[in-house]
Amino acid sequence: MSLDARLDEIEAQWQEIQAQLVRPEVISDPESLKRLGREMARIEPVVDVYAELRGARHELAGAREVRDDHAAEPEMREMARDEVERLEAAEAELVDRIRLLLLPRDPNDERDIIIEIRAGTGGEEAALFAAELYRMYVRYAERHRWSVEALSVSETGIGGMREAIFEIEGHGAYSRLKFEGGVHRVQRVPETESGGRIHTSTATVAVLAEADEVE
Repeated sequence: MSLDARLDEIEAQWQEIQAQLVRPEVISDPESLKRLGREMARIEPVVDVYAELRGARHELAGAREVRDDHAAEPEMREMARDEVERLEAAEAELVDRIRLLLLPRDPNDERDIIIEIRAGTGGEEAALFAAELYRMYVRYAERHRWSVEALSVSETGIGGMREAIFEIEGHGAYSRLKFEGGVHRVQRVPETESGGRIHTSTATVAVLAEADEVE
């Protein structure tokens, strides 16, 4: 199947999802709305870039027509030649973007997530580091206009956290944060150190894709 044929299929699928989203039986079913919303969010970037590609190709055809029209003024043909070069480069860039968007993706990429942060080695300094990680992820979520809900937080007396479990709801949350999982380490002079010595502290981060509800 050619690239254009595949893109036409995706666009038809996007239009069908739009039609389904306004049906009464779908509007009254939260699970169907959520499933269709995820599917639309997954393919909509491809549809948008495909629209840009069609527009660039339309302009390119017009520019080539003027460039190859021997009856046109030399200045017009020269301008058209420059425009053809620009549009051919734009077409190639759009095709590359589409091919990237069509690469196989993790099926969990569009899911909401639950993040668990736990202080590791380092005592109070590790707890402070865990709290900083928590605030960092919350600010990152807010910048992307995702919603954050704290599920469980265990704080220390000086502003640290022994454990923080929280949920982030937002389009693409898992795709952007799934690689944050693992052991994070910091080396610095902690606030709790009076002698100026450098300490190494760790915190563990687990990023879990939220599972679908089951009866």
